[in-house]
Amino acid sequence: MNKPADLQQLPSVPLWINGKPCAASSQRAGEITNPATGKVTKTIPFCNAADIDAAVQAATAAFPAWRDAPVLRRARVLMKFRELLEANRNELAQLVTQEHGKTLADAAGSVQRGIEVVEFAMGIPHLIKGEYSEEIGTGVDCHSIRQPIGVCAGITPFNFPVMVPLWMFPVALACGNTFILKPSEKVPSASMLMAKLLTQAGLPDGVFNVVHGDKEAVDCLLNHPGIRGISFVGSTPIAKYIYETASKNGKRVQALGGAKNHAVILPDMTANPSDLEFTADALMGAAYGSAGERCMSISAVVAVGAAADPLVAKLKEKASALKIGPGDSKIDGKEMDMGPLVTKVHRDKVSSYVDKGAAEGAVMVLDGRGYKVKGHEEGFFLGATLLDKVRTDMAVYKEEIFGPVLVVVRVDTLDDAIKLINANPYANGTAIFTRAGGAARKFEREIEVGMVGINVPIPVPVAFYSFGGWRNSLFGDQHVHGMEGVRFYTRAKVISTRWPDANAVPQGFNMPTLG
Repeated sequence: MNKPADLQQLPSVPLWINGKPCAASSQRAGEITNPATGKVTKTIPFCNAADIDAAVQAATAAFPAWRDAPVLRRARVLMKFRELLEANRNELAQLVTQEHGKTLADAAGSVQRGIEVVEFAMGIPHLIKGEYSEEIGTGVDCHSIRQPIGVCAGITPFNFPVMVPLWMFPVALACGNTFILKPSEKVPSASMLMAKLLTQAGLPDGVFNVVHGDKEAVDCLLNHPGIRGISFVGSTPIAKYIYETASKNGKRVQALGGAKNHAVILPDMTANPSDLEFTADALMGAAYGSAGERCMSISAVVAVGAAADPLVAKLKEKASALKIGPGDSKIDGKEMDMGPLVTKVHRDKVSSYVDKGAAEGAVMVLDGRGYKVKGHEEGFFLGATLLDKVRTDMAVYKEEIFGPVLVVVRVDTLDDAIKLINANPYANGTAIFTRAGGAARKFEREIEVGMVGINVPIPVPVAFYSFGGWRNSLFGDQHVHGMEGVRFYTRAKVISTRWPDANAVPQGFNMPTLG
C-alpha cells in the first residue's frame, strides 16, 4: 500500500469539458487503485456543483449547432471515432485491466462489444427516419420526425469502463444530443481516452464532456435543470433512486439495475460426457468470468432432477483448475481466467456472503476465501466459490453478490425452475441448457425475464437489439442501445401540412375529420 505522503506525488485524472482536459474546482478527491497490487496509482477529483454546472453549460452551448449538423456529418464523426477506437483497442483494454482488474482478453472483448454499438449508431441516417402519409385528408399530408432531446448524462459502473459508456453516448450523439459522462470514480481513465479520441474524430468542443465524483456529483446531475435525460447502469437500489429523483425533476430516465441470473440445466445435458462438458464450460465463463462482476453473470444454477450430482462434480473439477492472478499476466504461457475484484472493500463484501452461505447451511463445494497470489499478496483476489443445495431463503440466493460465487439450487421439474425464476425480484437475464426443443420453447415463452439464452449462458444482445431486464432490473420504459436507445434519445414530432389552394375546402368551426 502507498504511504500517505506518496499520494501527493501521484498524477490526478482531470475533467474533460469543452473539448479539453481541465482541473476541478472541488478540493475533494478519491484514489484509484490497481486491484492486482493493492497500490494507489492515481487520484481523482470529486466534482462539486460548480464543476457539474461548467460541464452542463458547455454542453448546452454546443447543442444547437450539433443538433442542426447534417445527420451524415454526425455519422461520419462516429465513423472516424470507430477507426480510432480500433487503433487504440489495446490501450483501452490495458486501462481497463489496470483499474478494474479483469483479464486483458476479457477487457479486449468488452471493448469490441462497445465498438459494435458505435457501428450501429453510424447508421443513424436510416435509424432516425420518420414516416410520411400523403393525402390523409383533402389537400392534407402528414409526416413524423424524431428530434434530439438536448443535454444528456450517463452514469456508468466500474465493471465495464469502456463498453457501458459506449452503450450510451454514441447513440445519444448520433441523434444530435450533447452528452456528459460520469464514469465510476474507480475506473475513469478509459473514459478520458475516449473523450480525446472523440475530439480527434472531429467532434465539436462541448458536445461530449467527462466529470468525476461520488454521490454529490450524481445528485448535481440529477437535479440540474439543464439536463434533459439520464442513463444509468448499476445496482438496483441506486437505479431506483436515480429513476425516482430524475423523474421527479422532469427528466427522461433509463436506469438499469442489478440481477440474479439463473441458468436452468435439464437432465439431458448431463446424460453424456460431451454435453456435460459443453454445459460446464459455458457456466465457467458465465459465473467466474470478470470475477463475477457482471450484471449478466450466471450466479445461480437451477439443476433439474438428475442433472444435479454430475453437474456439481464437473463444476467443481473445472472451477478448481481456473488460473487466477493479475489480469495482464500468464501462467505457463497461458492467460489468466480470472483476475482480482475491483476493491478490497468489495472483495471483503463478497467474502462475507460466502460466510453467510456456510452459516445458513449451504454445502461448501469449493471455498475461495483467503485466496492469495504469490507476489501479489496485497491484491484483491478471491478464489472461485461453489455452493450446493442452496435454498431460496438464503442470502446467497436472494441478493446480488457480484463476485465469483456460484450457487446451485435443486428442483424436480422444469415447471419448478420456471416458477422459481419468475418469483425472483430480479429479471435481467437467464438461460436454459437442453437438447429438447419443446422444453426450450416452453421456457422462452413462459419465463418472465428480459434477456433469454438457449444454450447461450450470457445472452447479451448484439448492438442492433436492445439491452435491459424486467422487474427490479430496470426502471424506466426504454432499454439501452438498439432502436430503444434511439427512441430514448429522441422525441417524436408529427406534422400535418396543408397549403392554400383556390379550390380548398373552407375551414370550419367543427372538429376536422379530414375524410
